[in-house]
Amino acid sequence: MENKNNLLELLEYINPATLDYQEWVNVGMALKHEGHTVQDWDLWSQNDVRYKEGECLRKWSTFNGAGKPVTGGTIFQMAVDRGYTPLYINSENSYALDWNDEIKSDGDYKFIDKSWIEGKEIKEPSNWQPVKELITYIETLFESTENVGFVTETYPLEDGEGKVLHKPKKGVYDRTAGHLIEKLNKYKDDIGFVIGDYNKEAGAWIRFNPLDGKGVKNDNVTEYRYALVESDKTSISQQNAIIRELELPVACLVHSGGKSVHAIVKIEAKDYQEYQKRVDYLYKVCAKNGLAVDTQNKNPSRLSRMPGIMRNGKKQFLIDTNIGKNSWDEWFEFIEDLNDDLPDPESLEDYWDNMPELAPELIKGVLRQGHKMLIAGPSKAGKSFALIEMAIAIAEGQKWLKWECAQGRVLYVNLELDRASCLHRFKDVYTKLGIPVNNLNNVDIWNLRGKTVPMDKLAPKLIRRAHKKNYTAVIIDPIYKVLTGDENSADQMAHFTNQFDRVATELGCSVIYCHHHSKGSQGGKKSMDRASGSGVFARDPDALIDLVELEIPEQLMKTQVNNTLVKFYEDKIRTLNNQYYKTKIGMDDHYSYEKMKHHAEKSLSGYLLDVRAEAKRLEESVRQTTAWRVEGTLREFAKFEPVNMWFGFPVHTVDDVGVLADIEVDSDKNKYSKAKEGRQKQAKEQQKESMLEFELAVENCSFGEEPTKQMVADYLGINVKTVERRLENSKIYWYDKNTKTIKKRETGL
Repeated sequence: MENKNNLLELLEYINPATLDYQEWVNVGMALKHEGHTVQDWDLWSQNDVRYKEGECLRKWSTFNGAGKPVTGGTIFQMAVDRGYTPLYINSENSYALDWNDEIKSDGDYKFIDKSWIEGKEIKEPSNWQPVKELITYIETLFESTENVGFVTETYPLEDGEGKVLHKPKKGVYDRTAGHLIEKLNKYKDDIGFVIGDYNKEAGAWIRFNPLDGKGVKNDNVTEYRYALVESDKTSISQQNAIIRELELPVACLVHSGGKSVHAIVKIEAKDYQEYQKRVDYLYKVCAKNGLAVDTQNKNPSRLSRMPGIMRNGKKQFLIDTNIGKNSWDEWFEFIEDLNDDLPDPESLEDYWDNMPELAPELIKGVLRQGHKMLIAGPSKAGKSFALIEMAIAIAEGQKWLKWECAQGRVLYVNLELDRASCLHRFKDVYTKLGIPVNNLNNVDIWNLRGKTVPMDKLAPKLIRRAHKKNYTAVIIDPIYKVLTGDENSADQMAHFTNQFDRVATELGCSVIYCHHHSKGSQGGKKSMDRASGSGVFARDPDALIDLVELEIPEQLMKTQVNNTLVKFYEDKIRTLNNQYYKTKIGMDDHYSYEKMKHHAEKSLSGYLLDVRAEAKRLEESVRQTTAWRVEGTLREFAKFEPVNMWFGFPVHTVDDVGVLADIEVDSDKNKYSKAKEGRQKQAKEQQKESMLEFELAVENCSFGEEPTKQMVADYLGINVKTVERRLENSKIYWYDKNTKTIKKRETGL
């Protein structure tokens, strides 16, 4: 059977101590059916306190097959029920790995063709010093105060084919390294006196990780320092050559006295979980390069062959110490560097007359398909609304702001809004934009609020779900929800943004996301320097669209309110009383919402309450509108002129009239402009105070009667000319030449 080792790995998820008798028997039957040996079952069963020597062998002989045999699928399901998660392959034909499928890796990790590797012969030492070798081994692997586990006693076990094997017992586990070295130095000629007499047919074993002195299970390991690499599938000389060619960080290399060498490899894990991951990685690299490692050896409490011992007439001896890379980290970096999948350099001459075709433009003049875009801006800029507008524009093949979009499918990854709010927002924006709803099937929404994971974990999940959907763009909103690492760290943010490259490359689509500005004024900065955190954010995408708020002058806001309400009243009068509209409204009336409001009051008597309420809501909406300037930094296209726009919930509208063009961003204004504005503002305040003072004087100087200009001048202590100027600016009072008095204006409504 292929991949038998995978089945043994699944046994690590199944604790025999938690099984009833029949479940335990089923495991044995499944192992025999799939071609394993009784030793595999026996070794696994030893993790149960109920274990009895010889019981596995007696039961094994009774497993003679049945009409419905117990197969490896039983073990697979038992492992899944106990936490094993099948891996997934990110390919066109994605599927869950079964227990007997090959586990594939993201990288190839094959660097060696063992058929071309010359074996490195290992010769038995002619001047063998067993005690010295064992001392060197212990000194290399252990601190003097650490407990060393070793085994010299064995018990016989038949292999089912009549051959008797010598299996190690539990052994000794409460001797310190310092104690053993001291005794070995003292009794140099009698290694058996120190470790105990051993069966010279079987040899002896030693555990390569320190123990707590209470037992020999994984839980008794105090430091996850080393792992065992052993393979008997190739010749001894080739094993030796491959281990050295891969530069494994080997602390001790021992000849087993049999068909293999035992490499004690530096793992240096902080805990059992990290140990498992590192050993899996180690074994994967070894397997890819022709060293079929025995996966039964992956436990940190595993026994290895003890140097300085005879085994069936051959020596178990120390071949070498501290070979290969110095540490796990150094070796891991070395392997990852070897495994890069970078393309080879290309000659420009080869493509000069046959240039590859550029990716089509997704957003004309801004972004190509398969490239990345970042939208940056402060809060309240409506970045999410802008992304929704973009999603709709791409889905329908319409304009986004001022740019034409190619039509395609869009995946909008919603990380912030609850599901109902997000769906409503899409409908509200669609409706407000007035775009015909012809291609709703081009918009998919993945609602992940409350279910987010870091981007490096989200990317493969996204790719797997989106693989066959042919998305033109994936929009991720917002990225702070999936941020990994410190946003001010360049290397951590490079790793983070690389996930967007991964999505874009795997799916062949554009990746569009938004990020917030840093704190403080942004006007004096370039667009690519406004995004919060490391500069990687701004320099990584192919297109950066930056939003900065414009301060709307008071007069411009009044004009906007006036124009909006004029149009509102025009539409209402024309719709509800068209005859009045045609006969009573003059040309000048179209420029003043006060006059149009007056006409509405006269002509729409039956609708006044509704019209007034609607006008009030409309005015509030206009006053809540904000103004924004869109700037860009593009990698593939020429820089575009800034685009000015209004944001009135829930959509952005380009300022085609140009009223926002002359507004300067706060920090862009020079000192003179700022000083001038300050003086103008101060003058306006003073003028306002003077007018209020003037109006109070008119009201009070003649005890409620209409006063003359001279009376007001005398009351305020100013001249008549000043009174006349203030009358010209007053919206409340006017001068009646007939009566030569100051009168109050009629309000009209």
